[in-house]
Amino acid sequence: MKYMLIMRATDEAFANMGEFDFDKMLETVGAFNEELIRAGVLLAAEGLAEPSEGVVVDYSTEPPVVTDGPYGETKELFNGFYLLNVSSKEEAVEWAKRMPMTGAGFKTEIRRVPSIDEFPQDNEWVQRERAWREANGQL
Repeated sequence: MKYMLIMRATDEAFANMGEFDFDKMLETVGAFNEELIRAGVLLAAEGLAEPSEGVVVDYSTEPPVVTDGPYGETKELFNGFYLLNVSSKEEAVEWAKRMPMTGAGFKTEIRRVPSIDEFPQDNEWVQRERAWREANGQL
């Protein structure tokens, strides 16, 4: 089963990340990533650029409103993710408990990623996506 570990931080915790020794952070995260690789569970992992480089597209109106970052009134920022192939939600939780970026204001949200096999296989769009995944070595 695939699980996404979504790294979140409060605005304050994210701002304090600038105080971390970047080389030490790379070493700590790199060691964790290596553990995931050795265990054979890592499918993907990415961090995200500064919130000031992002935008939000709000679909509450027509046309949608685009707002540049940094975002007003956020309580938490989505900072990156790990995509793991593990046997259970409990195993995903155990990996999340070992995440290197921890402390006040940091959280990890864990969400299962449904397989294409869970969607109606007689649907034309599901069939097209399955064909694309097969052609690109994703199945």
